[in-house]
Amino acid sequence: MALDIEKKKHTPEAPEEKSKGLNTFLWLLTVVIIAATALGNIYFEDQYSTPIRVVAVVVLLLIALGIAAMTNQGRKALGFFQDARTELRRIVWPSRPEATQTTFIVVGVTVFVSLILWGLDSIIVSIITFLTDWRF
Repeated sequence: MALDIEKKKHTPEAPEEKSKGLNTFLWLLTVVIIAATALGNIYFEDQYSTPIRVVAVVVLLLIALGIAAMTNQGRKALGFFQDARTELRRIVWPSRPEATQTTFIVVGVTVFVSLILWGLDSIIVSIITFLTDWRF
């Protein structure tokens, strides 16, 4: 895995980063689209039915998400999610019997420890009650 990371750092195929001005413009455009979506949903509340407004909001938010994905930070986030998906595929998940057995062990240990703590609490309460009932 470390070798994969090193290879990625040294590959010349890395996508070129956008200029700071273009990146800022794309983020501003994203914010404007999200704000217009929110305000438009409120403004057109009486003119259009809820299903039409929901579709419009979803479409505009997807457009804003697409524009945000074109920024430098968006590309890095997409790369992170692709790497996370690859790692998730490598995980060896426990079988159903293993998961059930582990769950019963956790429940059993939890009950056992809670009984011990309850017993210790009862002993401490008894000692404190005994000591506070003394009259000097």
